[in-house]
Amino acid sequence: MTEPPTVVLATRNTKKVPEVRAVLAEAGAGDVEVIGLDAYPDAPEVAETEPTFAGNALLKAHAVARYTGLPAIADDSGLRVDALNGMPGVLSARWSGHFGDESPDKDDANLQLVLDQLADTPAERRGAEFVCVAAAALPDGREHVVEGILRGRLITERRGENGFGYDPIFVPEGEERTTAQLTAEEKNAISHRGAAFRDLAAGLRVLL
Repeated sequence: MTEPPTVVLATRNTKKVPEVRAVLAEAGAGDVEVIGLDAYPDAPEVAETEPTFAGNALLKAHAVARYTGLPAIADDSGLRVDALNGMPGVLSARWSGHFGDESPDKDDANLQLVLDQLADTPAERRGAEFVCVAAAALPDGREHVVEGILRGRLITERRGENGFGYDPIFVPEGEERTTAQLTAEEKNAISHRGAAFRDLAAGLRVLL
């Protein structure tokens, strides 16, 4: 019997691994075994030095594929706020200056800074979107890139305990709940990351 293909998700964020597994399974790639970088504790950190989501996703995917010798998938995602001219964008994870910090305090500081920057912004100008670019790369250099977007608006105070990052202040279009109030299944069905990885599943099948 053929062993299921193993793909390394280029992240040490433990919340992302089950989320991506669930999305790929729902998209018909459930036989792909997804593991995180926790399986490779000595893998080098890949600095997100590119100016675009696509550039950073490809940078990470190719670096991990080269290091592990296995197919790798990576994403770069963030929040684009209309009133902030599309920022924080690719700087979303380090908007408050906590470079390389995966602690909850970093998420809290980033979120609070956005709230403070929008303090005097009326509701009709609080439009925003979550963006995710997902990339797959093989050790031989082949690659595939897709993008997912979730439009919504930002509220003035946090609501919900699920998710991470800016989820507690983001309300998707057609919803009254924040993405932090949605169940994992509800969030995967509409999220930017869910959309990107569902599209990536088809490309991954071709690559593998």
